[in-house]
Amino acid sequence: MNSTVGPSAYWYLTRSSGIVALVLLTVSVAVGVLDVARVGGRRWPRFVVDGVHRTVSLLAVVFLGVHILTAVLDSFAPISVINAFVPFTGTYRPLWLGFGALATDLLVAVTLTSIGRRRLGHRAWRMTHWLAYACWPIALVHGLGTGSDVTQAWLEWINAGCVLVVLGAVAARAIVGWPEHVRLRLTALGAAVAFAAALVLWLPAGPLGAHWARRAGTPASLLSPSPSASTTPAAVIGGSGGRGRSA
Repeated sequence: MNSTVGPSAYWYLTRSSGIVALVLLTVSVAVGVLDVARVGGRRWPRFVVDGVHRTVSLLAVVFLGVHILTAVLDSFAPISVINAFVPFTGTYRPLWLGFGALATDLLVAVTLTSIGRRRLGHRAWRMTHWLAYACWPIALVHGLGTGSDVTQAWLEWINAGCVLVVLGAVAARAIVGWPEHVRLRLTALGAAVAFAAALVLWLPAGPLGAHWARRAGTPASLLSPSPSASTTPAAVIGGSGGRGRSA
């Protein structure tokens, strides 16, 4: 479907798969941080927790794959396979798209090392596995910076819910077993709260502010639809300047 007529099916798939991938990644990170086996005791057998964590993580990777594939296939924005994996190389919102590529690389590294866990050894695998925790905030910022639906109430609730879930998991993990490893617990809790506070301060002047599409680095050619397309869905769907991508 031509962009002057309306958004393509690829565009809708890119948005939806990105949002689903973020939600699944949030659940995966929360389960990993919380470690229900410790918090819930015998009510949550270890094999159940590991199974949920592994299944949700694999689903997140699958939806991430759909997200990347449809973003590359969609002809609206110039996004290549290289842009999807090499951070900050694109021309479409390069900083925010670059965060997405960085999150992808981290998740791929975690996935590959998990597959080869027996050969790597538990210690090396565990150190690499910590990258998943860094992947989540980067992926969230990517979605906020590139999404055209960021100002929509339903997506605001989803993003807020993701943040609250991770904050709750970190808080619970910090409380259970106190006061062992006090510095580590306080550092993790402080970092989570600081990230949430930074989002609250940044969003009004950033993605929720005026002319974000232009300020985010959308190419000028995509910000100025032709007169014939000025009243089409594709021309107005991006809000303050052009069609964008969620998550």
